[in-house]
Amino acid sequence: MCEGLVPTMIRRPPTIVCYICGREYGTKSIAIHEPQCLKKWHNENKLLPKELRRPEPKKPEVRTITAKGFYDLDALNKAAWTSAQSQLVPCDICGRTFLPDRLMVHQRSCKPKVAK
Repeated sequence: MCEGLVPTMIRRPPTIVCYICGREYGTKSIAIHEPQCLKKWHNENKLLPKELRRPEPKKPEVRTITAKGFYDLDALNKAAWTSAQSQLVPCDICGRTFLPDRLMVHQRSCKPKVAK
């Protein structure tokens, strides 16, 4: 290795968390993803039994602006992640949380723990 060369840090491009599904997307593609994700959410929600249907997720409003005039991306992502997690439904048997369509699949095989 050559002396005097300082390794450069490779910075990951900023990402934004989708408030519906909780996945991360680039700052340009999030605007494309969110309307499609919401449409998918509506389609899946309609197929659920009435007791598992949820109200439409609301996009969190984070108005924290840093000294440089940018949105606080960490606060925005934290609020979006919290919103996505609130979509999960707990299993009545084991308490684990799932998206409603996956909960029905899980409950087919979930058994109460037998006391030893």
